[in-house]
Amino acid sequence: QVQLVESGGGLVQPGGSLRLSCAASRMTFSIYTMNWFRQAPGKQRELVATITSSGGANYTDSVKGRFTISRDNAKNTAYLHMNSLKPEDTAVYYCNGRWYGLNYWGQGTQVTVSS
Repeated sequence: QVQLVESGGGLVQPGGSLRLSCAASRMTFSIYTMNWFRQAPGKQRELVATITSSGGANYTDSVKGRFTISRDNAKNTAYLHMNSLKPEDTAVYYCNGRWYGLNYWGQGTQVTVSS
């Protein structure tokens, strides 16, 4: 069974940085588009960043210039590097992998930005 396991969340002060990791198993990782979503309390889940199988990246406007998505196909892992964090970045962050009709989710990791 495919598994996506996120790690790297935690409590950080405004202006700080975190790196989230998404380790994939039992899937041909390199062919999947990998996404990071987030969901804040009382809000809908939103797409934060996408990286295609060829390495092309896209970001939602609110994180452009602060977040970087990357992948290491040799390690079957996707990353989300988050800099200049703001309180409004507080959310549960989810890793997602998609390839045609296949769609997999991780369980999420909490990111809290607070002083």
